[in-house]
Amino acid sequence: DAIIALAHPRDWQLQILLVPPEPGGCVRGGRHGLGMHVTVSLPDEAATQALGARLAQRLIAPRTLLLSGGLGAGKTTLARAFLRALLADPALEVPSPTYTLVQTYDGPAGPVWHCDFYRLADPGEAAELLDPQALAEAFVLIEWPERLGPYRPHPALDIRLELTDRGRMAVLSGLAPEEWPNEPNPPDSPEGLEARS
Repeated sequence: DAIIALAHPRDWQLQILLVPPEPGGCVRGGRHGLGMHVTVSLPDEAATQALGARLAQRLIAPRTLLLSGGLGAGKTTLARAFLRALLADPALEVPSPTYTLVQTYDGPAGPVWHCDFYRLADPGEAAELLDPQALAEAFVLIEWPERLGPYRPHPALDIRLELTDRGRMAVLSGLAPEEWPNEPNPPDSPEGLEARS
């Protein structure tokens, strides 16, 4: 196991524990191979935004991110930060797709889908909404993936956000080692975010 601490200018730290996947805990299919599990402490909204920006920096499309957690856990905050970093536009208007269900963006390497299935009445509706071509070619961020039932995309990066007495915690499952290296960030990492072993 390895711990990486990410320092932020406001003196908080993300404590990340890298643990080997549980037996049978690999990502099914795809180029991502065995997934690793990462637990991240997110003491405030800025930490959640920093995590979203780091993921946008490290992940390569096509990639599906499944954002789960209760109301107010930070799913939309993380998705907004991911989209703003990926599209290199910190002022980008990123409305929650709670009512539209799907919002699309033109990304640098193709389309980006942001989905919110909180209001999905029947998992069968997902088959009409999720374009198989998008899943095969784009970044797809899905809030409330548990509403998809048997239509839940695989492989995917699962990000479970939970409220804690110290803010929030994110549990990421299905990361490939190259997506979260146990080494310092490259020089083009998000401003103010520095990893050290």
